Amino acid sequence: MGNPNILLTRIDNRLIHGQVGVTWVNHLGANLVVVANDKVASDEVQQNLMDMVLPDVIQTRYFTLQKTIDIIHKASPRQKIFLVVKDVQDALTLKEGGVPIDHLNVGNMHYEEGKKQISSTVSVDENDIEAFKKLDELGVELDVRGVPNEKGKNLLELL
Repeated sequence: MGNPNILLTRIDNRLIHGQVGVTWVNHLGANLVVVANDKVASDEVQQNLMDMVLPDVIQTRYFTLQKTIDIIHKASPRQKIFLVVKDVQDALTLKEGGVPIDHLNVGNMHYEEGKKQISSTVSVDENDIEAFKKLDELGVELDVRGVPNEKGKNLLELL
């Protein structure tokens, strides 16, 4: 089993949308977007809506977290993977399950009751902060950035 060619892992609670589907995919040169999320893995309507955003030449896969952990190492070297997760807990589950995530782009985590806003697009609660600290301890670089041409900020410095 080889190391999968994961170009970037991004947290975005919207998963695939215009910004991810066009800007990030083009910037990275990805040819496969893998959405790792237990709920979306079984929601064909949501999958079809997300597929409509992407150019036809970009493939998508919608896997549960466990299936992602089980098969990511079987990816072909030709697959240039952009891995998208909904939240930091999903990212931590993947990392602890052996998915080689070295760099995590934190793009969008909506504000909701009980969360504090740390950037214009990222809000966190205590559980999120704890998960980010664990990822940091596991050697994952945490970068807050909406679009590729923005200067990234170290998430830990924003907490």
